[in-house]
Amino acid sequence: MKGKGVILVFLGAASFGFTPIFVKTGFQYGYSLGQINIVQMLAAFLFLWGLSILKGLRIREIRTSDLIKIAATGSTVGLTGIFYYGAMQHLPASIAIILLFQFVWIGMLYEWIFTKTPPERIHLISLVVTLTGVVLASGLSDGGLDLHPLGLLLGLLSGFSYAGFIFFSGQVAVDSHPILRSSLMVTGSLVLVVLIFIRDIPTIPVLDMRLWTIGVGIALVGAVIPPLFFAGGAPLISGRLANVLSSVELPVAIISAMLILSEKVTFLQWAGVFLILAAIFINEFGGKLMNREQRRHVS
Repeated sequence: MKGKGVILVFLGAASFGFTPIFVKTGFQYGYSLGQINIVQMLAAFLFLWGLSILKGLRIREIRTSDLIKIAATGSTVGLTGIFYYGAMQHLPASIAIILLFQFVWIGMLYEWIFTKTPPERIHLISLVVTLTGVVLASGLSDGGLDLHPLGLLLGLLSGFSYAGFIFFSGQVAVDSHPILRSSLMVTGSLVLVVLIFIRDIPTIPVLDMRLWTIGVGIALVGAVIPPLFFAGGAPLISGRLANVLSSVELPVAIISAMLILSEKVTFLQWAGVFLILAAIFINEFGGKLMNREQRRHVS
């Protein structure tokens, strides 16, 4: 069972890493940020609710108060898409995903604020390693990139919204069916996206199959496969292992940007990527190892 959990979480995270390919392609064809987000969320909405209906799942199984909380939590997915895709309008996909990955340390802030749990020393070490990795991975250390300020801001905001999704989704109606829960979350996302981009609705070419192909592609790899695979695999393994496995989306996104989008990634940038991945391992396993060493010295 553990092996199945590892495979599902790994594939779910890797799937999200292919999102930039579809988003960048959409921008190259001239579609707007609003058009891409609306079509993506609508496709995910139809797919997940269709799956819920086929499974015979019913909303009344969930309390009304939880329905609102799930939808509100799902709105953070919509925000992540808006900020993350918006960052890719101004930055290379490889840089946008690195900024998204700041959720590693932003999650510490959320825990500190909402659970009153201050970060431990190992978490601060992880933060330093993460930020060092960001400097290298962004290309700022060698002055090789002129990064757009709005792109940087949107990229960081995507990290804040993604960290919010991870933090709150683990606390809301966790006993409900994962497909129904995902359907309600994407409903919250769709409502938010429509409200923000309501002026873009009349501009959507409804019969443009190319736009729908791109939207469905983004929906599958970004809003359907990851939550479903995580919901099926995460309960079978530890939370720490799930977080570490989820980091695979970073190298997948960068490698796909290199091979398919022809983006250049230098040796120093790769070194930064590996530092960010190392920070995730430190954050998840470092404290446990340090406590083990302390117990050994005491005994």
